[in-house]
Amino acid sequence: MREINAKIITDTVKKLCIDANCHLSGDIKECIQNAYKDETWQQAKEILAHIIENYKIADQKSVPVCQDTGVACVFLKIGQDVHITGDITAAVNEGVRQGYTEGFLRKSVVSDPLNRVNTNDNTPAMIYFELVKGDKIEITVAPKGFGSENMSQIAMLSPSDGIDGVKEFVKRVVKEAGPNPCPPVVVGVGIGGTFDKAALLAKKALLREVNKPNDNPFYANLEKELLQEINMLGIGPQGFGGKTTALAVNVEYFPTHIAGLPVAVNINCHVTRHKTEVI
Repeated sequence: MREINAKIITDTVKKLCIDANCHLSGDIKECIQNAYKDETWQQAKEILAHIIENYKIADQKSVPVCQDTGVACVFLKIGQDVHITGDITAAVNEGVRQGYTEGFLRKSVVSDPLNRVNTNDNTPAMIYFELVKGDKIEITVAPKGFGSENMSQIAMLSPSDGIDGVKEFVKRVVKEAGPNPCPPVVVGVGIGGTFDKAALLAKKALLREVNKPNDNPFYANLEKELLQEINMLGIGPQGFGGKTTALAVNVEYFPTHIAGLPVAVNINCHVTRHKTEVI
């Protein structure tokens, strides 16, 4: 049994909050650069050039790549042979509090969804725990801005709707979102499980690198088809038209009930932020 002090979790979350908001991962940068090279519509090409310039400045100056530094979504894979000394939930929230305060990140969380009073430290975080084998903890911080989050939808389809129904729903969600989520977007799709499980699958799909297709060839092909069809919508970067409406479509799936076909779509803008560290 390995013992980990909760303060280490706090320090790690603090660091990841700042890093995730200021430095895009290499796979996203590469995808945006490829979109720029392939784009033929001049206005779309110029927008992609500005996006590239923006994340380069963020890298160089260690400033947020987007003014909406989001809700801190924190995913923890906890080894079953780990004993944590201290309150892990409090430790995560303290890391978010320190990261967003010391990193001068915008604090966007309100304490009550209807009374709308800002907590002034971006807590509480949205925390997801998963128990796994081993004696380590993998922590991923994924700041989620709400320009894209607000465009997400879920549908309880009928099994008879099948793959065509899934594809039509995903495309409709992206089309209805239009320019609102700051395209080019990354589309996370969760298929199966229950109402809540499908939504979590869609959220977790956004954590996968955009250049890594699903391990299952069937779903890898579905991702490819959806990406092609979404980019044919012509929404383009920031909604001004062009070849690149989406940078990637990531699909995750899970077993479900014989009578159901839950499908969730969680959209991310081109600033698809997530950083991971293992302690």
